[in-house]
Amino acid sequence: MKSRLDNLLKQVEKPARYIGGEYNIAVKNPEDVKTRFAFAFPDLYEIGMSYMGLQVLYHNLNKEDDIYCERVFAPAADMEALMKENEIPLFTLETKTPVKELDFFGFTLQYEMSFTNILNMLDMAQIPLLAKERSEDDPIIIAGGPCAYNPEPLADFVDIFMIGDGEESLPALMKKYGQAKEKGMSKEEFYKEIAGDTGVYIPSFYDVIYNDDGTVKAYEKNFAGTPDRVERCIIEDIENIEFPTSPIVPIIETVHDRSVVETFRGCTRGCRFCQAGMIYRPVRERSKEKIMDLAMKQLANTGHEELSLLSLSTSDYSGFEPLAIELMQECKKRHVSLSLPSLRLDTFSFNVLEEIQGYKKSGLTFAPEAGTQRLRDVINKGITEKDIYDAVEQAIELGWKHIKLYFMIGLPTETYEDLDGIAEIARNIVNIHRQSGKGGRFNVTVSVSNFVPKAHTPFQWAGQDNTEDFTKKHDYLRKKLNMKSVTFNYHDDAVSTYEAVFARGDRRLGRLLLEAHRQGCRLDSWSEHFDLAKWQRAIEKSETDVEFYTTRERSFDEVLPWDIIDSSVSKKFLISEARKAADEKTTHDCRYGCVGCGINRRVECRLGGIYE
Repeated sequence: MKSRLDNLLKQVEKPARYIGGEYNIAVKNPEDVKTRFAFAFPDLYEIGMSYMGLQVLYHNLNKEDDIYCERVFAPAADMEALMKENEIPLFTLETKTPVKELDFFGFTLQYEMSFTNILNMLDMAQIPLLAKERSEDDPIIIAGGPCAYNPEPLADFVDIFMIGDGEESLPALMKKYGQAKEKGMSKEEFYKEIAGDTGVYIPSFYDVIYNDDGTVKAYEKNFAGTPDRVERCIIEDIENIEFPTSPIVPIIETVHDRSVVETFRGCTRGCRFCQAGMIYRPVRERSKEKIMDLAMKQLANTGHEELSLLSLSTSDYSGFEPLAIELMQECKKRHVSLSLPSLRLDTFSFNVLEEIQGYKKSGLTFAPEAGTQRLRDVINKGITEKDIYDAVEQAIELGWKHIKLYFMIGLPTETYEDLDGIAEIARNIVNIHRQSGKGGRFNVTVSVSNFVPKAHTPFQWAGQDNTEDFTKKHDYLRKKLNMKSVTFNYHDDAVSTYEAVFARGDRRLGRLLLEAHRQGCRLDSWSEHFDLAKWQRAIEKSETDVEFYTTRERSFDEVLPWDIIDSSVSKKFLISEARKAADEKTTHDCRYGCVGCGINRRVECRLGGIYE
């Protein structure tokens, strides 16, 4: 394999995507382990190597002597063509072993538009696409990540879904498999052995019954050992959970080429559009001392020149200000820059900004999400225009010259007045800079994404704007934002439509995915690869009703395809939040009192070190 690859790599762009051998990789003798696992990120190397979850699970699997985790990524178009021409199957980076020879082929599901890459990678690995067509000699296909909270569109292709935190459950599952293999158990016997484990969903053990109108009527178990609903795995305390201090250092530039430390997991804000804010509850923090220790060790073991804090809302960390200031001081000593993403306007620590002053001045990013207070209340954003303008004024006073604003369009109850509000906020920020007397070049970038209803959120029942409506709103905003010092960016409308199809889809979408694969759809999250004509042909040939999955509103009593998964946030709470959204009422941050989301029936909520 290696000698055959040497010739191919001379003919492709960025051959380092495929050679492995990076600093801090795991090196083991495959003959000395019981279980071999191919960790697949279904996108290009530079995207996958920017994902911290890969590093975390890679570390947690490889610290076990009897498990060998190797990496595999989607090849770029040039490498794919050469591999097919030369009949070279998809292989792992660590040992250049064909993936089909390993025990597990595991995918992380970060984005719905990567689903076609999964089928393409199975095909390139010479593994049958459909689970029912695989033999005992084929790897077990396993998947996890946020998109696994609605696993049904991939149910025909994936053998096992892992729901929830994987640092402990995935190595435990691999160990069980090693024991099963030693006993000579078949795949089916192994599946039955693990079917009742927390976080394990095996779609072949459930049959879906549909109503005449195409909605789901019920899930029927065909194996008694499966649960009625699959509960997600929750690690209650992340303080001492393994986190890599010697992560793999890529040898080519990646999207996020830096050290990363997770400060806390979960979110208390309750934004109604945000899936991550629901499925990662409750908040679990690491201590400042642990974060500092992990950060300094990572910098020492990697040589990275930038450090970033990882969380859903960095400045919501209970000790954010002293942590950020201490990190800044340590980073200055090491000539390392500090990145503080996901800062909230209302908890923004301007003491930290003062510390950054004169040190590093990239653009500041704020996410008002909606253009009017009414719509921000609908989505429970929890910030006011005063919060926005006060923060911007102080940032400008401290010398920032570039403000980035993130908004979402197509939100439930949105009107064109809400779009006018987006332009008004941008205009007011430009005027704030003009009136400050600071002078010089100043720019406001307005980035707009399209609302996609997600499973396990209060908006999971809402209809989505169709592609034409999104386009009209973008055209409207382009005219409104045609002003000096303002740049307007927006997402592809058709891509958002297909994202919604799979975000709320059911098991019947396997037909659409198969047809999209036949049409050559892959790397669909890349604008240069997304081909609308191919998707339209796939829709037509698979006889998929797009509006059934996108623009249609659901009733609260409809059985949803993802109801088989228990996120541990109750449907009662989600319905309550949906009704409050319709009434334009807000719900307070649960750091200031329990809001009854239901997570307490599984684990106690530790907020800032206090049980509430």
